[in-house]
Amino acid sequence: MTDYEPVIGLEIHVQLSTRTKMFCGCELSFGDPPNTHTCPVCLGLPGTLPVLNARAIDFGILLGLALECEIAPRSLFHRKNYFYPDLPKGYQISQYDVPLCRGGRLGEVRIHRVHLEEDAAKLVHLGESGRIHGSAHSIVDFNRGGTPLVEIVSEPDVRSPEQAREWLQLLRTTVRQLGISDVNMEEGSLRCDANVSIRPVGRSELGVKTELKNMNSFRFIERGITAEIARQTALLDAGEPVVQETLHFDPQSGSLTPLRSKEEAHDYRYFPEPDLVPLVVTEEMLAEARAQLPELPAARAERYARELGLADDRARLLAFRSELGSYFEAALAHDGEDPQTLANWVVGELVSRIGDADPAQSRVAPEALAGLVGLLRAGRVTQGGARQVLDRLVADGGDPAAIVDAEDLGAVGGGDELGAIVDRALEAQPEEVEQLRQGNMRAIGPIVGFVMRETKGRADGKEVTRIVRERLGLS
Repeated sequence: MTDYEPVIGLEIHVQLSTRTKMFCGCELSFGDPPNTHTCPVCLGLPGTLPVLNARAIDFGILLGLALECEIAPRSLFHRKNYFYPDLPKGYQISQYDVPLCRGGRLGEVRIHRVHLEEDAAKLVHLGESGRIHGSAHSIVDFNRGGTPLVEIVSEPDVRSPEQAREWLQLLRTTVRQLGISDVNMEEGSLRCDANVSIRPVGRSELGVKTELKNMNSFRFIERGITAEIARQTALLDAGEPVVQETLHFDPQSGSLTPLRSKEEAHDYRYFPEPDLVPLVVTEEMLAEARAQLPELPAARAERYARELGLADDRARLLAFRSELGSYFEAALAHDGEDPQTLANWVVGELVSRIGDADPAQSRVAPEALAGLVGLLRAGRVTQGGARQVLDRLVADGGDPAAIVDAEDLGAVGGGDELGAIVDRALEAQPEEVEQLRQGNMRAIGPIVGFVMRETKGRADGKEVTRIVRERLGLS
């Protein structure tokens, strides 16, 4: 069997959080009654003229700088012609061969281009359950039509479904940090298409690509790309060709369904938009955008690794989920003695309990988690006891030291109390004691387990091991 390497490029549409639409004064909305934010311009009525949204231009420049792109001093808008029920003009105003931004990169993935355009309206397919006058219908909500978009097109630098998911999460955090979009996939303000091909490992030429359209969650994107790689691999292994086509991934069934083939692909017949002058970016506009750039996630991860000594995976997770990074830094302000342990408790223990929720919205205050890590470092609570305290904090909030005292979760440290329990453990496990004397340190497990049962998990395992060695005269 041939070993294949995936080659993946991503196309991402991001709705910009401007007050009004791209080419008219209609306010943006989500969830409002259908067709209540429309006007002759965004409905494409004859005789209307578009007016470019200056705020959308500012947001596009800001994104281009954040992605290290070259900003075009002069870019053009074109008409992208196709007929569809959600596009009332019969064309979309977009940028084609002279986009606002070219080149650049985010992390290890290069950016091909970033351009501005308008969104189409929203089609709702009623199907069998929405039959009108005896037949299935589709209806259109024009509220979304004309919403400002940026399209970000990557180079085919992604090599796995997991890398695609992680890179998209980095992109989402970057855009959110810029404040130009809420990048909410559930509401459609971040949408992703993936171009997928495979080739034998070691080859440089690209295989035939297929396109997965409009996947609306990071998990579905990863699953869809995985399924398409498996489908293409099976075809090539069977001696069958991969056909260039557009596919839909159904996350419920895990199936891939063709939408259109290469022969049916649109010929958009781009030509310059005659009603818009070229977009000229001045030095003043660039300077203003540079002044607005915040610390971006990639730079934040590098700072965590450089200044705090965090492992790369921990630094990336904290930086790429901005809410985790903000929570971590708030906790660090209360206890900065051991950033690595604190980071482990944020991305390990806390995240395992609250999932994708924003920790700032949980009952665990940053100072409470910092205090818990401080108790652990001081030996006042064991790892197991600290996890129990965190469970209480997640459920009810509160002060970790008070919870330790109230529920008797304090560590049983050295001294006579722990020594006496270790003595009983040694007396109860004579065979293990003999194995220890013979150099088999694995035998210490039942002895430590005895002590943990007696102390209800409140003993420090390292201290127990030290006392055992001391009692038996082991080096």
